[in-house]
Amino acid sequence: MDKSIRDKYQAVIGLEVHIQLLTNSKAYSDDINEYGASPNSNISAITLGHPGTLPFVNERTIEFAVKLGLACGCEIASDQHFARKNYFYPDLPKGYQITQDKTPICTGGQIINKTANDKELPINLTRIHMEEDAGKSIHDVDLYDTLVDLNRAGVPLLEIVSEPDLRSSQEAYDYLMEVRKLVRYLDICDGNMEEGSMRCDANISVNLKGAKEFGTKVEVKNMNSMRNVQKAIEFEIKRQINCVEKNEVIAQETRSFDALNNSTLSMRTKEAANDYRYFPEPDLPFVHIEDDYINQIKKDLPQLPRELFKKYTTTFKLSSYDAVNIIENKEIAIFYEKIIQHTSNYKVAANWLMGDIKSFLNEKGISILDFPISAKTIALLIKLIEEGKISNTIASQKIFPELLISNQSPIQVAEKLNLIQENNDDVVDSFVSQVIENNENEVMRYKNGEKQLIGFFMGKLMKVSKGKIDPKTANLMLRNKLDS
Repeated sequence: MDKSIRDKYQAVIGLEVHIQLLTNSKAYSDDINEYGASPNSNISAITLGHPGTLPFVNERTIEFAVKLGLACGCEIASDQHFARKNYFYPDLPKGYQITQDKTPICTGGQIINKTANDKELPINLTRIHMEEDAGKSIHDVDLYDTLVDLNRAGVPLLEIVSEPDLRSSQEAYDYLMEVRKLVRYLDICDGNMEEGSMRCDANISVNLKGAKEFGTKVEVKNMNSMRNVQKAIEFEIKRQINCVEKNEVIAQETRSFDALNNSTLSMRTKEAANDYRYFPEPDLPFVHIEDDYINQIKKDLPQLPRELFKKYTTTFKLSSYDAVNIIENKEIAIFYEKIIQHTSNYKVAANWLMGDIKSFLNEKGISILDFPISAKTIALLIKLIEEGKISNTIASQKIFPELLISNQSPIQVAEKLNLIQENNDDVVDSFVSQVIENNENEVMRYKNGEKQLIGFFMGKLMKVSKGKIDPKTANLMLRNKLDS
């Protein structure tokens, strides 16, 4: 699309994100909540909505909803009322979904996006409400029939509905990344879109910049990855702009994303709320939430990504790059927090985590949870470097590999391998003299202006000393002798 045409328009985007909760049982029954079980094995008469069965509220669903609401700065409603949302799909066994209609548990609040220059971009939330999932229709197993797996039916969900505050596919992608990071830190959802535990519907419209009214809203579904959400939104923005440019009517409809063609396809006209015939759920009494309950959950909240970023960049003086890389993964951030319990050298600790440690994890294809060296041992290794007993190079190339296969401490490994640095000036001076005497031609070239040869001499120096001298001290003494 021509840039001049694209720049005439503004995209208006709101996202509805469904997260499956990491509870042991389903939302309104004691059926097991488990991904990957044999089809139709985690079901019961309650899940199937048999006559005479009664649902009951899973308290953990309420706890997780309050957690998320507090983390987003939402208002938490004291009384929880439930509703029936009626529609008839083969994967909805009861013929209705238990949800919340006019009384969501959380209202207001924000998800904070980070811009490229580290500024905060608040995305306002309309609501977060509790509901149950439907089953899953399977279209690619049988050649002639659609199969239905009802294991997912009744799994507890939170639906996070944003205001239409997003203005680009990139902002939408960043928003989803923030949501996923947040729910993982809260331990309420694993955030795996590929497994369906986090799903997103996008509401998209376009209008001329400066226009007072938004354009016609189109909903896009069936996006199974963050990138596919971004691609679907980008396609839909261009499609709608083309429609407006051609004076074509944009239908208010639901569309599906085709990942193979990177395009959206019409599914059905958009249902209005009254099409679902919402009415109060007669089999579930309202649930009252005490202020003390909310305050206790608030007290027990973990440090969240936004708080950690602020602490790392202000108190610890880390770069934004380092802070973002550490907090991107909750387990990595926890490991870093454990390291700095034993050392105040925050930058060096970050360097080790993002350097040697992450390289090892990537090479082995494991998570930090399976890393064989304790955080305290890493801190002790940093202390040896600070004390000048070993160089950073020796720590990385000699001691770190040994710690991966040994239960010994860093000092024990250093002593066993005879790696403790010689800090005696006379010893260092003798090594410097030896290198200068054995490389007369290079010495002359250095004195004639080839100052870059200092690297050559340092390499020789570290070789003859077997790395057992402090590089800074050795470099200073070497330069003094060469320049004299």
